[in-house]
Amino acid sequence: MNVSLVIPFVVAVDGPAGSGKSSVSKEVARRLDFGFLDTGAAYRALAWHVEASGIDTDDAASVISCLESFDYRIGTDPTGYSVHVGEVDVTEAIRDPQISAVVSAVARVPEVRRHLIELFRSIMAAVEAPGIVVEGRDITTVVAPDAPVRILLTASEAVRMSRRSAELTGSSVEAVGEQLRKRDAADSKVVDFMTAADGVTTVDSTELDFDQTVDAVIGVIRAAQPALAQRHDARGAQISEETP
Repeated sequence: MNVSLVIPFVVAVDGPAGSGKSSVSKEVARRLDFGFLDTGAAYRALAWHVEASGIDTDDAASVISCLESFDYRIGTDPTGYSVHVGEVDVTEAIRDPQISAVVSAVARVPEVRRHLIELFRSIMAAVEAPGIVVEGRDITTVVAPDAPVRILLTASEAVRMSRRSAELTGSSVEAVGEQLRKRDAADSKVVDFMTAADGVTTVDSTELDFDQTVDAVIGVIRAAQPALAQRHDARGAQISEETP
């Protein structure tokens, strides 16, 4: 007897730092009742695990040795999820500037990327929602190159710097800009996330606000999945009828 593995509808989203990948992807997933996967959290969690183990993040061989003990779990609920390494909740810890400064060193190790890509695919396949929005750096080309919807979400560097500095209290646009440039430069040595690959739709949010960007992404999804558009329209109508 043949058993078919049911894979949810995958929306793959790539983009540079500060492009709004996470916030836009989460809101798109929420509106469509999809799951959401932040792949960057895994690289950050591994960087945290490496440092917590007393290992130099620049030592590739030692970083690889940490993969066996890397017990990683992440939720896929776009309205709120936690990140765990073993029994430790690292949801907040992985956003520490110290982790941000070393995550690229961990992410550029080929063995790390191969290990985590398989992990991402298993999480995608196991999600109970009808679909999942997966965001990161190489989602459209490596993690989910066969996804029915693949999007490069981008914006001008000036806009990305302004948006990120607004999120970080006390950080100047200049300081944030330098951080974004360094991170993009480091990550671009491993993957090309600035140029849309064949079949990938570019959504440039330079002139769009948050809601307009979310609508633009949903528009791309609707065009690729008419049945989803009908379900989303029906849900929206139901919500309108229920709202006093």
